[in-house]
Amino acid sequence: MATLSDIPGRVLLVGAGKMGGAMLEGWLDLGLDPALAAVIDPGPPPEVAAMIEARGVALNPLNGGPPAVMLLAVKPQVAADVLARVAPLADAGTLIVSVMAGRTLGFLESFFPLGTAMVRSIPNTPAAIGRGVTVAVPNGAVTPDQMNIADALLRATGGVEWVGDEALIDVATAVSGSGPAYVFLLAEALAAAGVEAGLPADMADRLARATVAGAGELMLRTGIDPAQLRRNVTSPNGTTAAALAVLMDEDRGFGPLLTEAVAAAARRSRELAG
Repeated sequence: MATLSDIPGRVLLVGAGKMGGAMLEGWLDLGLDPALAAVIDPGPPPEVAAMIEARGVALNPLNGGPPAVMLLAVKPQVAADVLARVAPLADAGTLIVSVMAGRTLGFLESFFPLGTAMVRSIPNTPAAIGRGVTVAVPNGAVTPDQMNIADALLRATGGVEWVGDEALIDVATAVSGSGPAYVFLLAEALAAAGVEAGLPADMADRLARATVAGAGELMLRTGIDPAQLRRNVTSPNGTTAAALAVLMDEDRGFGPLLTEAVAAAARRSRELAG
């Protein structure tokens, strides 16, 4: 497995918003030489701009050869304009890595020479605190060494899962890309239900946040199957069993509803990708 020290040249980050800034900070914390990093962004957020200056990373450099890696972290709606400007900075040996939602490999390939190595990836918002998960797919030009380099860069903000079929990116977007919003909604709804049942609003909010965060950490640390963890906390004929009888109803419960939600998100992802 490659490390950031194995990258044979500069890493050019295009777009230093929340996601791009988090990735850059992760790279630097993991040992990427600031002299080998550069950022193109006309106006990064103040906290990211301060980090870039403090860490000695070049911002909007006027010179420098083609980068070894160009990582695209701009909003998808401005992608066409931005790529038209930055594509000439790359050469045939540059690895293009995208973290833009809804922009396919075919879209990326239309801006670069035939045979350019490219990776399309979908991170999620916990990447901003180094606890994200990214799903990635390479095009046919990516070499094993380049795939390892992309993996090292993406792992700066959490785990990475690789797929060979780009169509799976739409499903991954629906599960992990949009998934944090489902969890936030769970915390929101749990707190609201607590208030409805009689808890003070501030206490219900604290309990819901701590419960969701703690349950997630328990899954992460133990590696135990979620179904087993659920069974472990469910006593026969107890309070949890009473609640789960509602949530696990085969017609109107949480499972069927979430299946429908993920299908809707995957369908919309395919529509946005064109």
